[in-house]
Amino acid sequence: MRVNLQALGCRLNEAELQTWVRQFQQQGHPVTADAEAADLVVVNTCAVTAEAVRKSRQLLRRARRTNPWAKLVVSGCFASLDRDAVAREQGVDLLVPNQDKNRLVEITAQAFDLDFMAHDALAQATDPLFVRGRQRAFVKVQDGCRRRCTFCIVTLARGEERSRPIAEVVEEINRLSMEGVKEVVLTGVHLGGYGSDGQGDLSALIRAVLADTHVPRVRLGSLEPWDLPAGFWTLFADRRLMPHLHLPLQSGSDSVLRRMARRCRTEDFVRLIEAAHRQVADFNLTTDIIVGFPGETQAEWQQTLSFVASLGCGHLHIFPYSPRAGTKAATLPGQVRDRTKKERSRQMHALGRRMKGETLARFVGRRLPILVEGPYGDPSEDAWFGYTPNYLPVRIRADEMEDPTNRILDVRLEAVHEDGEHLIGVAFRL
Repeated sequence: MRVNLQALGCRLNEAELQTWVRQFQQQGHPVTADAEAADLVVVNTCAVTAEAVRKSRQLLRRARRTNPWAKLVVSGCFASLDRDAVAREQGVDLLVPNQDKNRLVEITAQAFDLDFMAHDALAQATDPLFVRGRQRAFVKVQDGCRRRCTFCIVTLARGEERSRPIAEVVEEINRLSMEGVKEVVLTGVHLGGYGSDGQGDLSALIRAVLADTHVPRVRLGSLEPWDLPAGFWTLFADRRLMPHLHLPLQSGSDSVLRRMARRCRTEDFVRLIEAAHRQVADFNLTTDIIVGFPGETQAEWQQTLSFVASLGCGHLHIFPYSPRAGTKAATLPGQVRDRTKKERSRQMHALGRRMKGETLARFVGRRLPILVEGPYGDPSEDAWFGYTPNYLPVRIRADEMEDPTNRILDVRLEAVHEDGEHLIGVAFRL
């Protein structure tokens, strides 16, 4: 059967999709990027916000409309949290909840009596990672979360913490490296909780990846700020560990953080970022902010604006709060009006654009290695797109150079683009 796979939401969903790609291939079922040509469509849904649920429903309906003859398999957080709603969606043939995700290919094969033909995934004519337009691979190292932030529904959807053995992670990364992947991202629901079930800890995992693999670039997915182990910053002495972290803050007001049941206060966050800048060259911080959390007063909002402005973040992910049934926050008094959330979002987006522009400007004149992800606009224009080690986006001019996709180029950063969203650079031949 020809299989098409689609995901919505977090990097963990992408990592799971990549695993399923390999498993389907190993059973002899080719993977296609063309949903209309598929016999089987697999959709990995999200439920982190009400908007994510809406988009998940939309994705399922589009999949059925695009190819009504294909079998439709649904998994992910939306499918796990609201099975009845998914079951009511027209054309869903199989629902695989999160607790069975690691067996999705096996369950699908049994449900539809799929033929099994042992097949080497490396023999595929077109690597699925690149069919999906990925020059980096997301590697799932952990699932589940033991923390209970009051706004978070994902911990309910994903269950208890489970860590993959270090040797298994290393083996997967080496396999990806053999396939030509230049960058891997270690990801999990609660990445900093890696090893809580006895598999070591995050530092041990990173050290093993750096010691026992040869992939040129290693990144870390979203990491809670209270989870960084002792000596964490020294790991960045190995330049293959990229100097960028996404550390979710959520609010710059300590009183709001308490209502969120977050385990980090603003003064702790400041100390953490100061240590990062002292010990990690070119360190770039990105973060999450929730706007309009229940009970958020104007004074608390001003505290958040002021605090975030002091951090100098390279990018902000901004989420207007949306109640999720089953979470404590949904029952809290003082739900903020949509109009207020919209105005506060506008203010935070404006701040985020200013900080991003300032961050980009600091690197003008530098020469940095850029992993090229593909053409920027029309390929005939000899312009390409990629990221610096600290995850700054760059439009690259590479005159008369053969397609450099998935190569690491030496690039001189010449200016900030007029849109303020990325740098402009010129590539040098290596």
